[in-house]
Amino acid sequence: MRFGWIAAVSAGLAALAGPADAGAMKTGGLTSQPIGHYEFCRLYTEECRQKRGSYKPITITREIWAQILNVNSAVNMVIEPRSDMDIYGREEVWTFPDAAGDCEDYVLLKRQMLIGQGLPPSGLLITVVRKPDGEGHAVLTVRTDRGDFVLDNLRSEVRLWSDTEYTYLKRQSERHAGHWVSIEMPDRMVVGSVEPAAPTVSAR
Repeated sequence: MRFGWIAAVSAGLAALAGPADAGAMKTGGLTSQPIGHYEFCRLYTEECRQKRGSYKPITITREIWAQILNVNSAVNMVIEPRSDMDIYGREEVWTFPDAAGDCEDYVLLKRQMLIGQGLPPSGLLITVVRKPDGEGHAVLTVRTDRGDFVLDNLRSEVRLWSDTEYTYLKRQSERHAGHWVSIEMPDRMVVGSVEPAAPTVSAR
């Protein structure tokens, strides 16, 4: 089993992109903070402060890549997908889940776990996207020297953001966890996307 895991990690590393510029998101200016994240920041102020030190992408090693894969898989397996309405009786409750939660709760827990394992907060950014059906969704973007990768509760594999089917709207700023910036979509990724009103992130 251990050899199989090592092989999977090695294969994943071999398949990673080259320079970060090839797979990095291009962001724009400051934009609105999701209301759920605003309320989350009022409760967890330490999670939403200006970041100090380097803002460089995470340098991927075999050990760090294994950490990323393991956290994504573990959280997806342990947390049951349920909507805020089912759990709390209201929408847009962003919090660390105990046993169940919706998409942004998965993201918050994955981010917390990876920070606890030594990865820099500036490389772990909550991101709001739109699914092909127009429904809002949240994922965790990991900024690395091999490109920006996405941890998603809807799939077990970790992919480059440009290899997903989502329209990317905005994400946390790498310089300040309480600030959000817009994401500029390449033309090739915008074709066929849906553009309704700003979405509310969903349970799945």
